[in-house]
Amino acid sequence: MENTKEYTNGEVTIVWKQALCTHSANCARGLASVFKPKEKPWIHPHGATSEEIIEQVAKCPSGALTAYYNKDKKE
Repeated sequence: MENTKEYTNGEVTIVWKQALCTHSANCARGLASVFKPKEKPWIHPHGATSEEIIEQVAKCPSGALTAYYNKDKKE
């Protein structure tokens, strides 16, 4: 079973698919104010602007992290 978690700052939602994560730490190195692997929960969506989050999540090599603007989500 795939473990998926979502974290939102109200404007953007970060989706983390644990099964896909290769622990490259690109997210933590690129945006340490949001991605804090030693903490629980490890994603702090209020730690950066929505634009910074979207930009960093796009660099995830495994596809474990994705993000979307809440206003764009189709119900």
